[in-house]
Amino acid sequence: MQTLKVSSKTDPKKLAVALCESLKESGGEVILQAVGAGAVNQAVKGIIIARGLAAPEGADLKAVPGFAETELDGRQITAVRFRVLWR
Repeated sequence: MQTLKVSSKTDPKKLAVALCESLKESGGEVILQAVGAGAVNQAVKGIIIARGLAAPEGADLKAVPGFAETELDGRQITAVRFRVLWR
């Protein structure tokens, strides 16, 4: 399963396109990982835009949020992960 990392500087429109392409290539499931409020905001915007891109194809996206422990610069931090499914 592919993981896309999102930062607070990520362009949500570009993220949406990348998300849709990744979902088609990976069999319909991708993880978005965001650390920090700004990154989570951009991830949510990207998912919303991607839903609009998927709609003309008769598809919808389902996003399941959760927490995950990850390492950044040698220290443990909590990331927000969105498991996005193509339906």
